[in-house]
Amino acid sequence: MPVITLAREFGAGGETVGHLLADRLGIEYLDGKIVDEAARRLGIGIDVVDRLLRQLATVDFSTPQDVAAWTPPYGDLAWDPRKSVLAATQEIIRNQAATGNGVIVGRGAAYVLLDRPEVRRVFLRAPFDFRVRAIMEARKLDEAAARKYLKERDANSAAYIKQIYGHDWQHTSHYDLVIDTARLGHQMAANLILATLPK
Repeated sequence: MPVITLAREFGAGGETVGHLLADRLGIEYLDGKIVDEAARRLGIGIDVVDRLLRQLATVDFSTPQDVAAWTPPYGDLAWDPRKSVLAATQEIIRNQAATGNGVIVGRGAAYVLLDRPEVRRVFLRAPFDFRVRAIMEARKLDEAAARKYLKERDANSAAYIKQIYGHDWQHTSHYDLVIDTARLGHQMAANLILATLPK
């Protein structure tokens, strides 16, 4: 069974393609479940985990390697909850990959699993205007609000990957496959990814 990481521009259909792949392959799908599990492990609210993950994009950690290797001292009064949330999400991603199967959407999974060459790393993109229309429909926003929302999400994703892992989130060299879902659609994107998996 494969492990597939899906990085995506918001509005390009990462969740849709992810579910298509998981259903077709009969494997686990992880997206929001990562946040849910991190909250459960740390004994804090899901909204708190979401907020702390967003804050990571602006926190100056020393090096990506230090962050990845950090083990949260749960009994320490100097405990940094942002590092705890990051460590928990990375551990959840690694544990899923260790099972030998799963579709993992977002959370920098492609970078967390750099030491696993068998992982298929995919990036889904689409033109900004296409994504604006998708967000307007999905979230019932007007065009101005959808544009603002997407710009913020794109900026946050780029900052998160740059700050934590030191990489350019949209650089094609980090992925095995880059797919424009506006041109090919969700079903074709899933088919292409499936075609690259070992038989």
